[in-house]
Amino acid sequence: MVGRKRGFDRDDVLDQVTRAFWRDGYQATSVADLTATTGVNPPSLYAAFGDKRALFTEAVARYQQTYGAFTARALDEEPTARQAVERILTEAAVEYTTPDRPKGCLVLSAPELDGLRDQARQAVENKIRHDVATGALPAGTDAHRLAVFVAATVRGMSSLARDGATRAELHDVARTALSVWPAPVP
Repeated sequence: MVGRKRGFDRDDVLDQVTRAFWRDGYQATSVADLTATTGVNPPSLYAAFGDKRALFTEAVARYQQTYGAFTARALDEEPTARQAVERILTEAAVEYTTPDRPKGCLVLSAPELDGLRDQARQAVENKIRHDVATGALPAGTDAHRLAVFVAATVRGMSSLARDGATRAELHDVARTALSVWPAPVP
């Protein structure tokens, strides 16, 4: 028996669902909202993605691979923690205020994703610890405290964007946050 061809583009629907969860959050987004947004009936949506929780999980993964990937890229590509954090904050100002999509960050605005937020903070902390260990940052630098500060700054920028802050205002936040970064070891 040959399976019936789906009547929709799965990637397009997943992007629409990602934006719905990003805009309204997991709790406030019902399956009825998702079917209205995508035009896909509930049985087809369930057949393609599973239940609402499975759909949310897939939407978060898509977000991390697309809209939110700038953070991991900065940590991977930049040679120092300071350069990575500068890039994260600068790109966050742009990403969180891009027209025609929800403002802020899906991962930072969803209460259900505290584990992912902790992983992101830990990745920044590891980068800072590396810089301390290699002498790029002073030996007394408190990597945990600095990583928590960075996490609070990024989360604050997301919240400000959701509340209507401009890109210029978020760039100002980024510059101010970077002004407290420890001076590199000469």
